[in-house]
Amino acid sequence: MAATGTKPVDQSWPWWPLLPLYPYGKRPTHFQELIPGQLWSFEQLQGIYYVAVPIRLTVVKVPGGLMLVNPLPPTAELVAGLRALEADHGPVCTIVLPSASGLEHKLPLGPLARKFPKAEVWVCPGQWSFPVQLPLSWLGVPAERTKILLSDGVPHPEVCQWISLGPLDLGVGRFQEISCLHQPSGALLITDALVGIEATPPAIFDRDPTPLLFHARNRGDQPLSDSPEARRRGWARLVLFASFLRPHCLRVPPIAEMLRHAFRPGLRSWKAHFGLYPFDWQDGWRDDAAALMGDEAAKVQVAPVLERLVLPRAQQAINVWLQQLESRSDLRWLIPAHYSAPLSFTAQQAEALRTELQQKNWAPNEGNWSFLGSIDQRLLKLGVVPENPLQ
Repeated sequence: MAATGTKPVDQSWPWWPLLPLYPYGKRPTHFQELIPGQLWSFEQLQGIYYVAVPIRLTVVKVPGGLMLVNPLPPTAELVAGLRALEADHGPVCTIVLPSASGLEHKLPLGPLARKFPKAEVWVCPGQWSFPVQLPLSWLGVPAERTKILLSDGVPHPEVCQWISLGPLDLGVGRFQEISCLHQPSGALLITDALVGIEATPPAIFDRDPTPLLFHARNRGDQPLSDSPEARRRGWARLVLFASFLRPHCLRVPPIAEMLRHAFRPGLRSWKAHFGLYPFDWQDGWRDDAAALMGDEAAKVQVAPVLERLVLPRAQQAINVWLQQLESRSDLRWLIPAHYSAPLSFTAQQAEALRTELQQKNWAPNEGNWSFLGSIDQRLLKLGVVPENPLQ
């Protein structure tokens, strides 16, 4: 459901076929002030088969106006929100793509830059695309006002410190993200390095709870019934999907069983996927989800997909990055591009997290990690990913 005064056309994103992820051509946007007068968040959803999690563009107050970090599709609704901030805090003067990969932020960069033709554009070095290497100009990124982070300097060095995680060799390209410590607020802006997950569903689902209600069910013939408990149950399962792709407590029922529960009255619509629900949750899924989420505050962690598929043989890289944060006495907040924000995060918490990561079994192959591990091992055997990405 659109917010008050927002029309469906205001949420339209016509370039969605370039990355056909839910919610496709309709992208509702949730606005939130993160740190009064300093940082703001614009969130949309992104996912596959209703497995949708929030993705964030962060707006930062800088000298001369505003800086946008981690681009999102510039729907009319999102741009209207940015114009309102411009009226109070000055023009958008900088747009930053701080990650070398991440199509979800790279594809909207060109359209977002065209909405703000006077803004300087900064991108992480080593940009790449697969299977064909395309120059950023082919994606609509204006070459005449685009600079490379670190190589060409950094934006707003008087208030921002820029800290690199990587680069790491992924075989088909590099992994690198350059985080920004905004010193006036004490907030560290990152893309994928860490996430913080809460047990309470994010507020953006109040716009349309369908993904939560779809996955809250146990069978395809059950209706999409809304309740606080159903939303929390659906969110817990979405977190398991997004974290492990195929958690070990999930059984995929045979086609005959799926069809037996499909196409029932009340479910014959695209919204309900015609009752097709290829999931059967086994005992233990609640405990698995609880291990990823925090009840009182979001649990800060390395996302399992990043740990097992991007950094399985490169734990040292994130250790070095965290060590750099441990020296920052002005660090107070963490603003990831996914899940919850802002998250309390100090130098002491960075040190505690590094110690925790060093003591844990890094990038395991058992339990929930088995499917991710099988993907990594297959890519390693085929020579797609390197044995030592740190070389």
